[in-house]
Amino acid sequence: MPTRHDIRNVAIVAHVDHGKTTLVDAMLKQAGSFAAHAAENLDERMMDSNDLEREKGITILAKNTAVKYHPKDGGDPITINIIDTPGHADFGGEVERGLSMVDAVVLLVDASEGPLPQTRFVLRKALAAKMPVILCINKTDRPDSRIAEVVDETYDLFLDLDADEDQIEFPIVYACARDGVASLTKPEDGTVPQDSDNLEPFFSTLLETVPAPEYDESAPLQAHVTNLDADNFLGRIALLRVEQGELRKGQTVAWMKRDGSVQNVRITELMMTEALTRKPAEVAGPGDICAVAGIPDIMIGETLADPENPVALPLITVDEPAISMTIGTNTSPLVGRGGTGKGADAKAAVKDRLERELIGNVSLRVLDTERPDAWEVQGRGELALAILVEQMRREGFEMTIGKPQVVTKEVDGKTYEPVERMTIDVPEEHMGAVTQLMGVRKGRMDNMSNHGSGWVRMEFVVPSRGLIGFRTEFLTNTRGTGIAHSIHEGHEPWFGTLTTRNNGSLVADRAGSVTAFAMTNLQERGVLFTEPGTEVYEGMIVGENSRSDDMDVNITKEKKLTNMRSSTADVTESIVPPRKLSLEQSLEFCRDDECVEVTPEAVRIRKVVLDARERARTASRAKR
Repeated sequence: MPTRHDIRNVAIVAHVDHGKTTLVDAMLKQAGSFAAHAAENLDERMMDSNDLEREKGITILAKNTAVKYHPKDGGDPITINIIDTPGHADFGGEVERGLSMVDAVVLLVDASEGPLPQTRFVLRKALAAKMPVILCINKTDRPDSRIAEVVDETYDLFLDLDADEDQIEFPIVYACARDGVASLTKPEDGTVPQDSDNLEPFFSTLLETVPAPEYDESAPLQAHVTNLDADNFLGRIALLRVEQGELRKGQTVAWMKRDGSVQNVRITELMMTEALTRKPAEVAGPGDICAVAGIPDIMIGETLADPENPVALPLITVDEPAISMTIGTNTSPLVGRGGTGKGADAKAAVKDRLERELIGNVSLRVLDTERPDAWEVQGRGELALAILVEQMRREGFEMTIGKPQVVTKEVDGKTYEPVERMTIDVPEEHMGAVTQLMGVRKGRMDNMSNHGSGWVRMEFVVPSRGLIGFRTEFLTNTRGTGIAHSIHEGHEPWFGTLTTRNNGSLVADRAGSVTAFAMTNLQERGVLFTEPGTEVYEGMIVGENSRSDDMDVNITKEKKLTNMRSSTADVTESIVPPRKLSLEQSLEFCRDDECVEVTPEAVRIRKVVLDARERARTASRAKR
């Protein structure tokens, strides 16, 4: 079959924070994608264009870039299309989409941490697609690096995932992406490769390993939509990979929709990626990754084909969602007080925003509930749903978010729930605390290894609902030193009841402003979440009780003044600083009868039923 030797398509996959985006930065700079004066002023992690990605230090959206590589032997320049994928399994839909655009993957592994759960997740997807793999051991300069052991662990992982003989014969590149250096020779632990001062060995390995796209000269046009974007002038933009034939600007093509219908449309604009920008182009051939405009309602997974002979490509499939939460309009007494108040009373605004999210996010589902102003949103994990809520909050929406729940399924009349494989790295002295923490959550230890460095690695299989609210407690018990990562492992029969939060809530019993006097009297009852001057309402949770039951408290109580001078009038009380909860921590803290109020200005935890008497009646009915 004819082959295009002027192009290579590759995805970079790895666990969170193993250096994917840093490596792409170095490739862009060394391939001469920017003028010398521009390269000096470039930001780090150029591919993380989203504000949330920069703040959290993780990749959320799969993005593509292209570098023009000029071979050292003076041959024609080769375009390398690079897909930077997320390392977190919660954004697995992005990984699957990225892999549908490429012909090989670069597996990036940290020289100290080795293969972790998300490494297993992304590698499993690549091996299932029968793609060749290049192993890149990154961060060789880490003082605690153990390069030879990590290579052995990666071989074990390939065998564990049933890789075939061709896939297990992978080339290995050793790199320090931060310094832009790569080598084919294993360096000493804790050092930067010495026999190279650039990424040339990495580029040459890419060209040798990544297969060039093959095509059939007589085949009709077939192009697969793999991602969506938007432009203020061009409207919706579809990113696609051309599998067969040619796509031209102004061409009329058959748009093959998800529902099976076919419609003829015209390509008004065709663009190709060069470095970090899209440039107008006239034609895209087999293997090219390009962007087209002119089709306002096109969706991911659909096909653009030849109008005379339309043949659809398979739809992109993603794993089933494991976690759900209810997102509704804000119903609290303080509604409309913060930001733009978008969605405060407009149901349509929240519903419309959720439907827009479905366009570009293939791993998300939105279902109607019994209430007309609330919807059940299902996703791959807690982090993915929290990111969606944070994005909506920044856009000015006000919402009420229910406690995250797991998505169960029926098998032979029995209820099955999702389970996770949890890998935990902790110093030896915290091993007992972690084992106890996982025992309460019905975690089953599968494996434990000690590398002799004072750290222990433990693997647990634990129900997904046991991990809701786990991270905060885990970091407290390990004094912030523990590292925990989990990945979806399938479904198992229902594990039974779990009690993950032992303490009750301190609930405000009236509306008003928090006073320092009231806080002083209440801080011995538990941990407070509010500061003096904060506005509260009846049913709002202002702290965590030190006991297991809820307590209604008056946090707005003021010190009564008299005309007699008190002997303690000038004695000042010190207030313990309140615990500030982030959006993720608030969602973790929630119990079944609680929810989170999210506005652009504040995140508050409240009871679903605000009235204390109504809550008491409901509780007594439940007991009876």
